[in-house]
Amino acid sequence: MGEARRIVVKVGSSSLTTAAGGLDADRVDALVDVLAKTRSGGEREIVLVSSGAIAAGLAPLGLRRRPRDLARQQAAASVGQGLLVARYTASFARYGVRVGQVLLTSDDMSRRAHHRNASRTLDKLLAMGALPVVNENDTVATDEIRFGDNDRLAALVAHLVRADLLVLLSDVDGVYDGDPSRPGTSRIAEVRGPEDLAHVEIGSAGKAGVGTGGMVTKVEAARIAAAAGIQVVLTSAVHAAEALGGGDTGTWFHPTGRRSADRLLWLQHASTPQGSLTLDDGAVRAVVEGRKSLLPAGIAGVAGDFSAGDPVELRDREGRAVARGLVNFDAKEIPLLVGRSTRELARELGPGYEREVVHRDDLVVLYP
Repeated sequence: MGEARRIVVKVGSSSLTTAAGGLDADRVDALVDVLAKTRSGGEREIVLVSSGAIAAGLAPLGLRRRPRDLARQQAAASVGQGLLVARYTASFARYGVRVGQVLLTSDDMSRRAHHRNASRTLDKLLAMGALPVVNENDTVATDEIRFGDNDRLAALVAHLVRADLLVLLSDVDGVYDGDPSRPGTSRIAEVRGPEDLAHVEIGSAGKAGVGTGGMVTKVEAARIAAAAGIQVVLTSAVHAAEALGGGDTGTWFHPTGRRSADRLLWLQHASTPQGSLTLDDGAVRAVVEGRKSLLPAGIAGVAGDFSAGDPVELRDREGRAVARGLVNFDAKEIPLLVGRSTRELARELGPGYEREVVHRDDLVVLYP
């Protein structure tokens, strides 16, 4: 961990704000002190994924708690995001570090052109010596295109920028084998695979009540990043310096896989299916076991209103999602294709129909 050169650090709302809402300047400055010292000398690069916009906007708008409705959340984010980036800008300026703001929605990660633009922007900011501060664009994101929590966003950003290390900071100093508030529980120092957490009950709520995530979302984010070949440390914000220095703190998730194509990672973890295709048993075997493309002959049904290029779920006859992919036809065209060979379709409808419904290069298997 101490040898990581490009690092994504994610910090939660509870580590930056007061329970009543509003930024805690001392907490922000303490985090910035650690990050600035970590990157001093130019050998290490930091991307900061920061929650806190909605929480920072609560007090200025006279809101006592985080609102549940999307419109008021967006209003709070609109006020709070400016305060958040201004606080970071002022704090990092003490070290002569310039901050660059990058706001993303899951739509930006799932649309290829947006995805490439985000990647280029982050790379250029780092190349020019700036420190990117990434957050979900809560002011415009709808329920359908939200990440829902910045933990998952951080895992995807870590993959996007080809990070060596992802550090997830919150108000809990690691994963425990039980409720950390109860005597007798202990911190899990390392996770080498899913089996290490198979019998651990993971809590879903944070302490402060100003964020959206909990330990469940952090562990899931750690698994996403680890599966993409990135090591992860999950610890509390007060132990940020130890984590970035490779110290024995928090829970260390070993990489469990290798880096995959960007589009496959966002397809699995950031895309929102616009419909579904039901596959017959032979098609399920071909897609899941054979890693083959989905042909019209293997489709047994269609649901949803989607367009060519949209992500769709591929389901078996029991309704279980077995894969996800980018479809090559509109939903209204699929009924004309069901159960028929591509050669037959080409003769009747033209050469444009002699192709896969979902190509294997645009498909990710969800199990096993």
